[in-house]
Amino acid sequence: METKNINVCETFPDGTPIDGWFYDTNVPSLEKIGKQYVLTAYGILDDGKLYTKEIQALIDLAAKEGGGVIVVPSGTYLTGALFFKQGVHLYVAQGGMLKGSDDCSDYPICETRIEGESCLYFSALINADGLDGFVMCGPGTIDGNGMRSWKAFWLRRSWNPKCTNKDEQRPRLVYLSNCKNVLIADLNLQNSHFWTTHLYHCDHVKYLNCRIFSPASPVKAPSTDAIDIDVCSDILVKNCYLEVNDDSVVLKGGKGPWADTAPENGANERILVEDCVYGFCHGCLTCGSESVHNKNILLRRIKVGSGSNLLWLKMRPDTPQHYEYITLENIEGNITNFININPWTQFFDLKDRKDIPLSYADHVTMKNCKCECETYFNVEPNKAQYELSDFTFENLDIRAKNDGFKADAVENMKIINVNIVTQV
Repeated sequence: METKNINVCETFPDGTPIDGWFYDTNVPSLEKIGKQYVLTAYGILDDGKLYTKEIQALIDLAAKEGGGVIVVPSGTYLTGALFFKQGVHLYVAQGGMLKGSDDCSDYPICETRIEGESCLYFSALINADGLDGFVMCGPGTIDGNGMRSWKAFWLRRSWNPKCTNKDEQRPRLVYLSNCKNVLIADLNLQNSHFWTTHLYHCDHVKYLNCRIFSPASPVKAPSTDAIDIDVCSDILVKNCYLEVNDDSVVLKGGKGPWADTAPENGANERILVEDCVYGFCHGCLTCGSESVHNKNILLRRIKVGSGSNLLWLKMRPDTPQHYEYITLENIEGNITNFININPWTQFFDLKDRKDIPLSYADHVTMKNCKCECETYFNVEPNKAQYELSDFTFENLDIRAKNDGFKADAVENMKIINVNIVTQV
């Protein structure tokens, strides 16, 4: 794989140089990852049986022997929750599938992070905490096998329309917490019960050449976000295909009236998403619904097949939020809303706070985009809840059924070479 010349001087939206780390897109060969622990060599077979205990024992053995790589060979291998340890990596070979159990009891309840809060919830299929240098790669597939829990969720929702993800709990596909120097490459990550991949309190994580998928029909896979980035810094998503029945790249970080003071919450900074293709999703880049501070976010050279929102800023009236220095550039495709900024009142709870905390979104740039959409500017001014300022729209070629532009929605709005053609 080619590595870009790191001498090219590029910057994040506030002018911070993009570090050379972002340009190193090398994926190590299996031989270079470490000593190989092949499932079938340890009696773990492609026979439809559940091998959670055996695979976990193999991870523990590899850690005890100084590290290595768990290799999933050709075939389908069924497991519940797995917990990786320092120095132990995962490789899924061509034709290989690590398939999650569809029985939620195979995922133990543990203290974890979910929907902007630390709480008890199901563990994920792949779990890693506090690891430095973790690698997940290979041309094979990690499949959540989520159909059973999707159907259960919608059945419960038909009985209780207010059913939430905490009412109908189910496991994520991948959950990495307090990790650094992580590589997720070349994998098919699909059919998660719940969020597909979730990073919490991680830094220097790369997603390279992955395909992340969950269906929107015939059974919708509820809340199967592709990549949830939660209190993280220095994240690269490159050359990936993202198609999920919820938001694709989501920035989280906490919720609640005092969320900005809680030590477990925090900002996402220096997030680069580039050269990706989007299938259907609810949001290509979404800030919220549980988010406190996002800064230096760059989405570029993207093609969108279909989706609901290109840039979606969810403004919670019960949470102090600041979204700043966000740039989307060189985007082509079809989308419902080119930009969507509106109050987000799902599970609104001011608790003991009497006032609505004021939030901010500023230094947002959208440029060099050619899109067809339903609505160009779906932005609701609400100065009692949030202030929008210093937006720049430049070199936009938009075909839209609805313009929707409100000149007073943003203070210091710059419009440069913007062509909006409204179509019936």
